[in-house]
Amino acid sequence: MTGACCELTWLHYLLRDLDVLHQESALLYCDNMAAIHIAANPIFHERTRHIEMDCHFIRDKIQDGSVETRFVSSENQLADILTKALGKEFFIPMVR
Repeated sequence: MTGACCELTWLHYLLRDLDVLHQESALLYCDNMAAIHIAANPIFHERTRHIEMDCHFIRDKIQDGSVETRFVSSENQLADILTKALGKEFFIPMVR
């Protein structure tokens, strides 16, 4: 999520430099509900200590309204076509 959030921030600044104003928040889709809740939750738990910097970055972007996180189920995750070894039954619905 942090890598995608960095890219969204870079694109926002690039569009602003090109005088293209985009007032809406960017949508960041994730298939991990735990990551979405940790990014939105202002209280850190003991087991999330190692990801603290990433959470602060994403949380700041969520709070200032530049990024909005949304859940997407794994069967609707289009990036899986290029990043995972999937069986034929997963490819057919995604290409239609």
